[in-house]
Amino acid sequence: MRTWWKTALGIVLVAVMLFPVYWMVNVSLTRTSDMRADPPHWFPWNPTFEGYAAAFGQQLPALATSLFIGLGTVVLTLAVSLPAGYALAKLRPRGGRAIDFLLLVAQMIPAVVMAMGFYAIYIRLGLLNTVPGLIVADSTLAVPFGVLLFRAFMAGIPGELLSAAQIDGATTWRTFRSIILPLSRNSVITVSLFTFLWAWSDFIFASTLNRNSDVIPITLGIFRYIGNNTTQWNSIMATAVIASIPAAFLLILAQRYIAAGVTAGAVKD
Repeated sequence: MRTWWKTALGIVLVAVMLFPVYWMVNVSLTRTSDMRADPPHWFPWNPTFEGYAAAFGQQLPALATSLFIGLGTVVLTLAVSLPAGYALAKLRPRGGRAIDFLLLVAQMIPAVVMAMGFYAIYIRLGLLNTVPGLIVADSTLAVPFGVLLFRAFMAGIPGELLSAAQIDGATTWRTFRSIILPLSRNSVITVSLFTFLWAWSDFIFASTLNRNSDVIPITLGIFRYIGNNTTQWNSIMATAVIASIPAAFLLILAQRYIAAGVTAGAVKD
């Protein structure tokens, strides 16, 4: 039987990890006059919803922009990484190992370095302060991850299925569309979820490439609450709570697919 101290230790660890979430909700309901109370209010005994009123009144366009950027990044990432993963796994192009190595290296490049490069390119292409520019930039973080994950999964698909399709006269594209894609559902959901979350929470690319635009994502919307003299903490935390709901909902909804997708290709029969 599980000893009591293991259960207690688990409860303590979970409480420590969830405390920032609780504190975010607590501050979002705290009045501005109580922000500097000493000792701080550990529970919102006199709650206010002025932060949520400000968030819904001012940040809905930013939430819609982040949603559009996230979905656009997912579409672009899947359009690039699915065929690339299939090609590396089954078509075996020359230099495949070198491509794998380059994809691993690409994931190690700091986002700040990439943002500076995109800034120099976007000035010349006219993509600075545009939503498509952010979609392309965010996808560069997700495409290497997606290609490697799809490659690992598709390498475990039996070659007999592809051979049978070729005997029936299926082209490479038909085989990919009718056989590989349906079998890759868990991996597609996993890559889509992580891609959306990366794009949804991106701040570096947004603050570098979209700083002077009227159409901004939610991360920049939260940042603009911070002023030189005053900081609207209840509005910041209320917006953060609202912005966290889609991410939490997607994680709960897709958790069983994530577990299967992340471990895809780890074990071969």
